[in-house]
Amino acid sequence: VQLQASGGGLVQAGGSLTLSCLASGRNYTNNAMGWYRQPPGKEREFVAACANGGGITYADSVRGRFAISRDFAKNTVDLQMNNLKPEDTGIYYCNYAAVVGLNWSEFWGQGTQVTVSS
Repeated sequence: VQLQASGGGLVQAGGSLTLSCLASGRNYTNNAMGWYRQPPGKEREFVAACANGGGITYADSVRGRFAISRDFAKNTVDLQMNNLKPEDTGIYYCNYAAVVGLNWSEFWGQGTQVTVSS
């Protein structure tokens, strides 16, 4: 699975950005696509995910401000980010997770920078 993310940039606090990710290659039956981020000097953290059954989860820190959506026909996942805060700054990574054989496997995109200025 190859992931290509786009849409990062610089925005003022309170603004909005949309990230998009396209998955190509093998598409596994049981999968989830989502986003993680790595703030400066911190560990990578979960942001949001959408399973192929439609279940959606959000990190507490973004719930109510971010919205994740998938286009299953196009194999894309978008993250609409509203009311952005400086603490949302970081490198955002697209993630594809699936059962491959008997194992849970994860695939990562190259990361896209989101910077929110105060």
